[in-house]
Amino acid sequence: MKEPLTTGTMQSVNLQATAFLAKALADENRLRIIQNLAQGKKSVSRIVEELGISQPLASHHLKELKRALLVTVERSGPFIYYELADPCIMTILTDLNNLAASLLADRTKF
Repeated sequence: MKEPLTTGTMQSVNLQATAFLAKALADENRLRIIQNLAQGKKSVSRIVEELGISQPLASHHLKELKRALLVTVERSGPFIYYELADPCIMTILTDLNNLAASLLADRTKF
């Protein structure tokens, strides 16, 4: 198990890369796509169907997730399949969700 980041260890982290990933995660549709892909490799059409979003919107967000190296792409004939690049992405999102729930428990507006 990795140790949590502290002030001392944060200095050795590439904050620019961390900010880049955080920006890629800062969209509800991207988070929904990641959550959907946690169930396994899926085609764009299946993601569209399961999430009820348009194909252009799904493709846009998948392109951003690919650019951030959060998903991998596999082409099989006419189909393109996406999957999470690393299962720890869901662990991080679960931790963020728990933190948000804790910090925002009493907040009624955003």
